[in-house]
Amino acid sequence: MKRLAALAIAAGVMCTLRAQGPVGVKPVDWNALRPEILQHYRDLVKIDTTAGHETLAVDYLKKILEGEGIRTQTFALDPKRANLVARLKGNGSKRPLLILAHTDVVGVQREKWPVDPFGAVMKDGYVWGRGSKDDKPVLAANLITMLLLKRLGVTLDRDVIFLAESGEEADTAGVGINYMVREHFADIDAEFAMTEGGGATIEGTRVSRVDIGTAEKLPARARLVATGTAGHGSVPRLDNALVHLGAALEKVGRWETPMRLNDTTRAYFETLAATSPPERASIYKALFDPKGAAGAQKYLREKSPAEYSMLRTSVVPTMVKGGVGMNVIPSEAEATLDIRALPGENIDAFYAEMGKVIADPAVTIVPIPQTRPPSPASKLDTGMYRVMEQVAKKMYPGAAVLPSMSTGSSDMAQLRAKGMQSYGIDPAATESDALHYPAHGDVERLQESSLYPFVQYVWNVVTEIAAHK
Repeated sequence: MKRLAALAIAAGVMCTLRAQGPVGVKPVDWNALRPEILQHYRDLVKIDTTAGHETLAVDYLKKILEGEGIRTQTFALDPKRANLVARLKGNGSKRPLLILAHTDVVGVQREKWPVDPFGAVMKDGYVWGRGSKDDKPVLAANLITMLLLKRLGVTLDRDVIFLAESGEEADTAGVGINYMVREHFADIDAEFAMTEGGGATIEGTRVSRVDIGTAEKLPARARLVATGTAGHGSVPRLDNALVHLGAALEKVGRWETPMRLNDTTRAYFETLAATSPPERASIYKALFDPKGAAGAQKYLREKSPAEYSMLRTSVVPTMVKGGVGMNVIPSEAEATLDIRALPGENIDAFYAEMGKVIADPAVTIVPIPQTRPPSPASKLDTGMYRVMEQVAKKMYPGAAVLPSMSTGSSDMAQLRAKGMQSYGIDPAATESDALHYPAHGDVERLQESSLYPFVQYVWNVVTEIAAHK
């Protein structure tokens, strides 16, 4: 049944798109293109691009692009972790468009997988593999878009730049977007950018909502370091560092930081309040009512923690370290806090407020150096956002289309910090798949039927915003 529903969605999108397409751009026979889309996608999933192996994907992309006459450039701080840039020139009447995707994937525990995690195995209507969601669909869609622009001879008002970048998942050495922004920004500078960071939700036989990523939280992690007097475990001490640390973790873990909406999250919850079933709509509406906001937040904290996190800067304890023996009271213990700050949050002031919540001189807050810069949310009134919204509405009639803020982080942060209006997209998935087979999960998979409409979405957005009419 699930397989039939997925096919119905894909067929519906195909029929919708046959009657559409940007004015002046030759129509694409998407049915005929399916085997090529699937081949490139599976080929990319099969390449093990865990940190330190990204150049393998660059070599693949370079061969395909240059084989069709698209010149590429390779930029590498680390030869094994290269970045690729390809550019199709426009007439220069508008500033460039950057489409990017990261080539690297997180690691795998092979014993958790029912199939080869780098086999791109097709099973039960899905393509299984590490990177099948994060971020090989975007990489494949961008590749196909560049190939089609070249094959069809599309006249462009703006350059279209394709960046395949390394190290998004693990860039402690700064080999990916940090390197490109710092050393080669002129090669990727653009008015707009589009990459991962949004999504779409499948309910039954239709896509019910499309999220366009316009903002994200900033990792602002810190360590809590508790100190006390070392001693024998048989003698209780009031200044036991572990006891103080535990009390501090209890306080910050239960701390309900203030709710603060920005343009993206306000539009997000307002849209859901207007389009959700009545019972859920009442929850979203209550967020805007001072009398009902506390109850609505409590509901989301229990039932929808991701949406609860969108409302505030979040603090989550993730690691604890302390002690050297069962019979030794340690003089020091520490915990790591994964703090995700809202755009515009004053981090120093936030740390100071957290110190007041902890209220213990034996516990010190030690900030961990940030790997991404603070960045503002992208605007909702740009031509790029309007095109992405319009294409989504045409492809998925009746779906709610809304801006969203990621509770995670991406390499759009570096681009937004440079003033580039950047937007996120991802293939459609059911809520069940998003829950049980997420990006970074033990097992990752994507419905094959979600791949083709996603590629078409990227193509339609790129040609609508960049092609000469």
